[in-house]
Amino acid sequence: MFREQSIVTRLIWLSLLFSIAESLFLGRWSLAFIAAATLSASMVPMFVARWMHIRVPPGFMAAVVAFIWGTLFLGEVFDFYNRYWWWDVVMHGGSAIGFGMIGFILVFAMFQGDRYAAPPIAIAFFAYCFAVSIGATWEVFEFAMDQTFGTNMQKSGLQDTMWDLIVDHAGAIFGASVGFAYLKGQERGGLTGLIHQFVDRNPRLFARLKDWQDKRR
Repeated sequence: MFREQSIVTRLIWLSLLFSIAESLFLGRWSLAFIAAATLSASMVPMFVARWMHIRVPPGFMAAVVAFIWGTLFLGEVFDFYNRYWWWDVVMHGGSAIGFGMIGFILVFAMFQGDRYAAPPIAIAFFAYCFAVSIGATWEVFEFAMDQTFGTNMQKSGLQDTMWDLIVDHAGAIFGASVGFAYLKGQERGGLTGLIHQFVDRNPRLFARLKDWQDKRR
């Protein structure tokens, strides 16, 4: 399970372990807690995938781990959100693209990989809706945290929320478009290649697609 992970994932985990050890040695308990929480959160997808008997491509897992690391650790501990104006855009845009692709995979798996069960544009649309709903839920979470615990996750309030939602929409469109391109047979590596790897690693979720591919051979 750990051996399958990419060098990027392993380096991030090692950096978090080093931060935990250093923080405990220096008595910086809050930093140690955040580093430990980030490490735990970044490992959750791996254990969930194993529990559900799903094989996630190393590149996909690396993107998830990097996002969690960038959001919780770099964003909050090292204040990247305030130091770099574009950090929030990268995090929201990247997550929206990822959730768009995840939404596509979920809907595609519901049809057992049947390319003809629903029009590609319909599956892409549902993938887009899934990604946008996740982004909107996150904004509700930020609002709840600010109102309940007095945090400043929304930064400039309504303006920050609206820009985040705009970026979420753009990323969701892009992520859903990747799924659309995959269904149209444009598997040319890159993000469509990640979808191809996921499908190839989980044949039981895409039985009809595998049957269709076998018939074409």
